[in-house]
Amino acid sequence: MAREPRSIHGKVVAITGGARGIGKATAEALARKGARVAIGDLDADLAAQVTEGLGTEAIGLELDVTNRESFADFLAQVEERLGPLDVLVNNAGIMPIGPFVEEDDATAQRMVDINLHGVIYGMKLALPGMIRRNSGHIVNIASQAGKAGLPGGATYCATKHAVVGLSEAVYAEVRDAAIEVSCVMPAVVNTELGSGLVDTRGVKKLEPEEVAEAIVDALERPKLDVFVPRSAGAIHKVVSLLPRRGREVIARALKADQVLAGADAATRAGYEERAARSEPGLEPEAAEDEVSSKSA
Repeated sequence: MAREPRSIHGKVVAITGGARGIGKATAEALARKGARVAIGDLDADLAAQVTEGLGTEAIGLELDVTNRESFADFLAQVEERLGPLDVLVNNAGIMPIGPFVEEDDATAQRMVDINLHGVIYGMKLALPGMIRRNSGHIVNIASQAGKAGLPGGATYCATKHAVVGLSEAVYAEVRDAAIEVSCVMPAVVNTELGSGLVDTRGVKKLEPEEVAEAIVDALERPKLDVFVPRSAGAIHKVVSLLPRRGREVIARALKADQVLAGADAATRAGYEERAARSEPGLEPEAAEDEVSSKSA
């Protein structure tokens, strides 16, 4: 018998990187369900603009997920204005791509800071209150790149593998406290981040609304592993049983090995430029000094 879906109505939901793409679509989907939504984004003006169309119980706030104090302040404002946090959607992420040996250290640092440390900060800040209330749900947006190594996106894949492992470990730690954790693993999504990427055979490019729908479903019917599309989960299970040589043959047949490596650089130029400025403390002109100081 199918489980009765949990109600999202009235739940307080915070979404990082929610002014665009998957985050924006998720905010809209949750608002339609009656959730009280807070969007956190580096672009505070755009976040506020998005929430204007979501109803009176939606707010847009500035958030730098790489800065723990900024994240703590964001969540404090959410709880002050909307109430105790029920759901945190760790959506903020970037995907600069290119050959690994040509990737500069600042780009790698930026991806680790946003894609991984941002998720860690969010979970560490949100979970204590959820545990005290014996209620809450963490949703981490990973990627199917978190289950494979794709040429052209080595560091990105590394960060998403980390988010998958992090989600699994924390899930095991908090499940006895009645806290849910979901790890969402979409294929290529038709957003700015996914611009110029090669289509694969068998798995079509998704719309952000499809990922948002899967997130809503995971909140209503809690589950840890959320593949989007769902069929990708079945494909992963079958392929994972094969020896490496067999997996490589299938990857080439599906063009999965070209998804990132074969991307159209001209189409992605605008996104790559914005991604390079997505961590205020690591702007391109100061990147070398900043990376050196973090490595010291």
